[in-house]
Amino acid sequence: MSGKMKTCQMIAKRVRITKNGKVLKRHGGQDHFNSRDSGNITRKKRRDHAVAKQYTRTVKTQVLA
Repeated sequence: MSGKMKTCQMIAKRVRITKNGKVLKRHGGQDHFNSRDSGNITRKKRRDHAVAKQYTRTVKTQVLA
Protein backbone atom coordinates (compact mmCIF):
# COMPACT_ATOMS: atom_id res chain seq x y z
CA MET A 1 0.00 0.00 0.00
CA SER A 2 1.27 3.42 -0.88
CA GLY A 3 0.29 6.20 1.48
CA LYS A 4 -0.19 9.88 0.87
CA MET A 5 2.76 12.22 0.59
CA LYS A 6 3.14 14.50 3.59
CA THR A 7 3.03 18.28 3.23
CA CYS A 8 6.39 19.94 3.81
CA GLN A 9 5.41 22.32 6.63
CA MET A 10 8.63 24.32 6.33
CA ILE A 11 7.63 25.42 2.82
CA ALA A 12 3.89 25.61 3.50
CA LYS A 13 4.39 28.19 6.26
CA ARG A 14 6.51 30.45 4.04
CA VAL A 15 4.48 30.32 0.85
CA ARG A 16 0.94 31.16 -0.27
CA ILE A 17 -0.73 29.80 -3.40
CA THR A 18 -3.24 32.13 -5.05
CA LYS A 19 -6.52 31.19 -6.67
CA ASN A 20 -4.91 31.32 -10.12
CA GLY A 21 -1.99 29.13 -9.07
CA LYS A 22 0.72 31.72 -8.47
CA VAL A 23 3.13 31.01 -5.63
CA LEU A 24 3.85 34.05 -3.43
CA LYS A 25 6.47 34.47 -0.73
CA ARG A 26 7.49 37.21 1.64
CA HIS A 27 10.75 39.12 1.13
CA GLY A 28 13.52 37.78 3.35
CA GLY A 29 15.56 39.63 5.97
CA GLN A 30 12.93 41.67 7.79
CA ASP A 31 13.70 40.88 11.40
CA HIS A 32 16.35 43.47 12.21
CA PHE A 33 18.91 45.86 10.69
CA ASN A 34 16.13 47.49 8.66
CA SER A 35 17.11 51.05 9.56
CA ARG A 36 20.12 50.95 7.25
CA ASP A 37 17.99 49.97 4.24
CA SER A 38 16.88 52.69 1.88
CA GLY A 39 13.21 53.60 1.65
CA ASN A 40 12.82 51.74 -1.64
CA ILE A 41 14.08 48.50 -0.11
CA THR A 42 11.87 48.91 2.97
CA ARG A 43 8.79 49.36 0.80
CA LYS A 44 9.70 46.35 -1.34
CA LYS A 45 9.95 44.18 1.77
CA ARG A 46 6.32 44.91 2.67
CA ARG A 47 4.99 43.15 -0.42
CA ASP A 48 4.73 39.52 -1.41
CA HIS A 49 6.84 38.39 -4.35
CA ALA A 50 6.14 35.66 -6.89
CA VAL A 51 8.41 32.65 -6.66
CA ALA A 52 10.57 32.07 -9.75
CA LYS A 53 8.91 29.98 -12.47
CA GLN A 54 11.39 27.11 -12.23
CA TYR A 55 10.49 26.52 -8.56
CA THR A 56 6.69 26.74 -8.74
CA ARG A 57 6.05 23.09 -9.63
CA THR A 58 8.40 21.89 -6.90
CA VAL A 59 6.77 24.12 -4.29
CA LYS A 60 3.25 23.10 -5.30
CA THR A 61 4.05 19.40 -5.01
CA GLN A 62 5.46 19.97 -1.52
CA VAL A 63 2.58 22.16 -0.29
CA LEU A 64 -0.40 20.54 -1.99
CA ALA A 65 0.72 17.00 -1.14
